[in-house]
Amino acid sequence: MDVFWVVYMAAIGAVLGSFYNVVGMRTPISEPFTTGRSHCPHCQRRLSGLDLIPVVSWLLLRGKCRTCGRAISPVYPLTEAVTAFLFAYSYYVFGFSAELAAALIFVSLLVIITVSDLYYYVIPDRVLIFFAVPVAAVRLVIAPLDPWWLAIAGAVIGFSLLYILAVISNGGMGGGDIKLYAVIGPVLGVTGTLLSLFFAALIGLTVSLVFLGRKMTRKTAVPFGPFIACGALIAYFWGEQFLVFYLETFLYSRL
Repeated sequence: MDVFWVVYMAAIGAVLGSFYNVVGMRTPISEPFTTGRSHCPHCQRRLSGLDLIPVVSWLLLRGKCRTCGRAISPVYPLTEAVTAFLFAYSYYVFGFSAELAAALIFVSLLVIITVSDLYYYVIPDRVLIFFAVPVAAVRLVIAPLDPWWLAIAGAVIGFSLLYILAVISNGGMGGGDIKLYAVIGPVLGVTGTLLSLFFAALIGLTVSLVFLGRKMTRKTAVPFGPFIACGALIAYFWGEQFLVFYLETFLYSRL
């Protein structure tokens, strides 16, 4: 039965991942995502049901529009696959519990802002405001941290640290990144928030050096939202294990 529910959650995640692609791409340009059929970004042809099967359609069409033949971004199937995995893994870890609601809301937020930041270098305020309400409800009522005030402290610390970094770097940190932590901080709490910042910085530095290398300058625009999303997910799902490993390996072994 657990296998059934894992597969079921993966399917739900894949379908929602397709929808989150639309939300992430249309919200920054104020294009309605609740109306209007999905279409090819190049020739504007309306997509049929066969074009919209998550992951599968992109693979069968070899990443190209069946009409104009132009390439369709791999971000589409990647978002669908990642959302499918994260939904399934959330159920695997938490089962049908209050924390599962927190996990699914958290994953949904991070997927949408990642798409927006990758395409437009912006994290829309409307997305953050929309998710702020369910995040607050989950962390303060449905699945509160212990003690409950860790949720508020996580938001304050995350927001404050990124604001300070933005001031020090003279705008090197975007306003959307700062406000994002006011929403994800309550989910992670204090320790998780600090860990997520560490992981985000580490991943961002590694990716920038590997893929940009010498081409990177102080003026090179790099969306930090995806790195925050990766760091936040690592901290949320595996942060406790990381701390245990770190303490046992580098601290307790020296005592």
